[in-house]
Amino acid sequence: MNDDPNRARPGLAQEVLARDRRHVWHPFTQHGTEGDPVVITRAKDASLFDAQGNEILDLVSSWWTCTHGHAHPKINAALARQAGLFEHVMFAGFTHQPAADLATALAALLPGDLGRVFFSDDGSTSVEVALKIAYQYWINVGEPRRRILVAFDGGYHGDTLGAMSLGRGSQMFSPFRELMCKVCVLPLPATFEGDDAADEREAGALSAFEALLADRGQSIAALIIEPLLQGAGGMRLCRPSFLKRLVELARGAGILVIFDEVATGFGRTGTLFAMEQAGVVPDLVCLSKGLTAGYMPLAVTVAREAVFEAFLGETFDRALPHGHSFTANPLACAVALASLALFEEEKTLERIARINRRHRAMLAELAAREDVARPRLLGSILAIDVKAAGGYQSAESRRLRDFYLAHGLNIRPLGPTLYLMPPYCITEEELTRAYAGLIEGLDTLGS
Repeated sequence: MNDDPNRARPGLAQEVLARDRRHVWHPFTQHGTEGDPVVITRAKDASLFDAQGNEILDLVSSWWTCTHGHAHPKINAALARQAGLFEHVMFAGFTHQPAADLATALAALLPGDLGRVFFSDDGSTSVEVALKIAYQYWINVGEPRRRILVAFDGGYHGDTLGAMSLGRGSQMFSPFRELMCKVCVLPLPATFEGDDAADEREAGALSAFEALLADRGQSIAALIIEPLLQGAGGMRLCRPSFLKRLVELARGAGILVIFDEVATGFGRTGTLFAMEQAGVVPDLVCLSKGLTAGYMPLAVTVAREAVFEAFLGETFDRALPHGHSFTANPLACAVALASLALFEEEKTLERIARINRRHRAMLAELAAREDVARPRLLGSILAIDVKAAGGYQSAESRRLRDFYLAHGLNIRPLGPTLYLMPPYCITEEELTRAYAGLIEGLDTLGS
């Protein structure tokens, strides 16, 4: 029997697809129209490999989770070591070294006094935890009237009920509107390269916030924003100066500030955390995706010390009544620690700066095209809007996705938005290949 992991396995693909068609319900998928998914049998560095042995450059980092590359030997070793000790233990009444070490490491890396780490399992849940903390915080400090949340149009914070409420401006969750909690939505002053109206849009957004504060400031519990980058909303950027002023206004009104860094954390924006570029510290920050380099489901909600202290007391009614079976899973914590260590060992931020420089050169070529609008760049993320493309899952965006996949590139448009967000290990040759394929797809759409 040939156990070579690199060999093509077309027979296996058909077997897997048969079971998949019969039993699997995929996320964000209309099974009435979607074709068969690609069966992946292995991955390495910036590449995925299907059952036929075809290489696919993972240019969206597998939903923005893969940071250092697939199957990294040091992360593999950390996972194996922990599996040899113990795989899981309930986290109420017990603790373990991987969780304590990871919480300590995150507290050391985050700015200010963001040092109290609540573990959960994914980005949606980390946001849900932040909302529950914000709501209960005001009850615990004797201001229960503060119940309103403030979010931004185009925002996406996950698919749990509270997170959906925050993302009502994204138009993704229309069937569930009657279930949502109360949220006020502000305009996001999204910007791009060569944007002459950025100052005007920012002034308008800040004025809208000021008007809301004047009208209902005493009833607002928290403001939440994806700092510098709305990911699922179409890679929409806002400037650090806007973020800084926004936080200053919220602070002046005594409102808790939540940063959703699920997508922006761990280097995506060019710094370890996006908040560093604005020089501000939120009261709560949500982290996931890149936390475990794409290996394991894990998330954290990190609070400032004063927020944590509001939950201390002699009775359980002041405690945070939240948790789940796999809180602080030791395997995931061990993997996250290994991933954090690689940022220093492999000088990852320098790798991101290299990718940014290559993106910058490519952006000029893209901006010169007549079929492209709103070119933008942040850290390892390059994005453009395609004028001929429609909305989410439009025929045009699906045509582009299918073209890129057929040419060995995992590029998934967000409606009219085309973007690259590669793993940080991507090589110069692979970036050249990615850019050439991106252009070829655009040319095909216009033909």
